[in-house]
Amino acid sequence: MTDDSGGTRILPAIAVGALFAVMAATFLSAGFEEAAGFPEGESIVHNVGYALFNLGEAAAIPSEGFLAAFLIVAVALDVAVDGAIYLARREDGGSVSAAIGEALTDGGRDGGER
Repeated sequence: MTDDSGGTRILPAIAVGALFAVMAATFLSAGFEEAAGFPEGESIVHNVGYALFNLGEAAAIPSEGFLAAFLIVAVALDVAVDGAIYLARREDGGSVSAAIGEALTDGGRDGGER
């Protein structure tokens, strides 16, 4: 198989190489300060739970930022699942049917309506 594009691939390759070099130099030369951390013996999970149920007086660590991130991710995942379910359905002759066809939830046993 031949490629008739000639030298049109060299410019993107050079751009990718230059971008990689700049990012590598940036990451390798970056300095980090000492990690702040959290108090010894405190649980982030417990504090997020306290913030979730508005029990701020019991929390030792301000964790509202963690709670906001948790809820944003939860909503985004819910939207993704709802979108996947919507896309998995298809219309056959004006009626909506499941993508997997007829699902036998009773294991295919006789009885009941089908």
